[in-house]
Amino acid sequence: MSLSVSELWSAMTTEAREYGRNEPVLASFYHASILNHTSFADALSFHIAAKLDCDSVPAMLIRDVFNEAFASDESIVNSAARDICAHFERDPACDHYGMPFLYFKGFQAIQAYRIAHWLWLQGRESLALFLQNRIASVFDVDIHPAAVIGSGVMVDHATGLVIGETAVVGNNVSMLHSVTLGGCGSGLGARHPRICDGVLISAGAKILGPITVGDGAKIAAGSVVLSDVAAHSTVAGVPAKQVGALSAELPALNMDQYISDES
Repeated sequence: MSLSVSELWSAMTTEAREYGRNEPVLASFYHASILNHTSFADALSFHIAAKLDCDSVPAMLIRDVFNEAFASDESIVNSAARDICAHFERDPACDHYGMPFLYFKGFQAIQAYRIAHWLWLQGRESLALFLQNRIASVFDVDIHPAAVIGSGVMVDHATGLVIGETAVVGNNVSMLHSVTLGGCGSGLGARHPRICDGVLISAGAKILGPITVGDGAKIAAGSVVLSDVAAHSTVAGVPAKQVGALSAELPALNMDQYISDES
C-alpha cells in the first residue's frame, strides 16, 4: 500500500534519525540529505541536483529548476513517492524507505528524467537534453526526455537502461538492468514500444519498435521482443515467443520471473 507524500516523509525522517544515531560516521550525510529539509520535495531537489552537479551547471542552478518543476506540477513529487513505495514493496533488499532515495540510482535517474520531461513539455528542449546527458553520464541510464513514464515504477539496478524518444511506459511497471525500449525505423511518428500497466521486464530484455506490451505481461531475461505481447502473457527467447500460461496477476508487483506451465 503506497504512502502519501507526507506519510513517506515522516517515515524517512524517523529512519534518518535512527540510522544517524546508529552510524555516527553517516550522521552528517543523513542530516544534509534528509533532516536538514522541511519537506520531501525540498530534500528530493537537493539530493538529485547534487548528483547531477557539474562545473558548467552547478547543483544550485539545477535545484532551482527542480523546485520550479515541483511548484508547477505536483504530480512529479507524488510520482516520486509512489516510486519509492514501489521499491520498498517489491525489492526484498530494500528494507527502509530512505534506501531508494539515498542509494538506488534507478530511482534517482527516473526522478531526474521526470524533470527533463517537464522541461521538454515546456519547450525548453536544450536544458532537457542537457539533463538527459547528465543522467546518462552519472547513472548510466539513458532516457529521452520526450518519453512518457508513469508512476509506481521500479527500475532495479538500472545500469544500461535505454528508453527511446517515443516510448510510453505505464504505471506499476518493474524493469531490471540492461533493458532497452528501442526504436525501429528512422521516420517520424511512433518508433518505440508502449509498455502497459503492471508489466515486468527482466534483465537484458530488448523490446524494439512501435509494438505494445499488454497489461500484466512478463518479458523473460535476455529476450528480444519484435511483435505485440498479449496482456497477462509471458514471452521469452530470440525472437521472443509466448511461453507458459496466461496469468491474471501483475508480475511487476511480485517480481515473479518464473514461467508457469499451468493452464
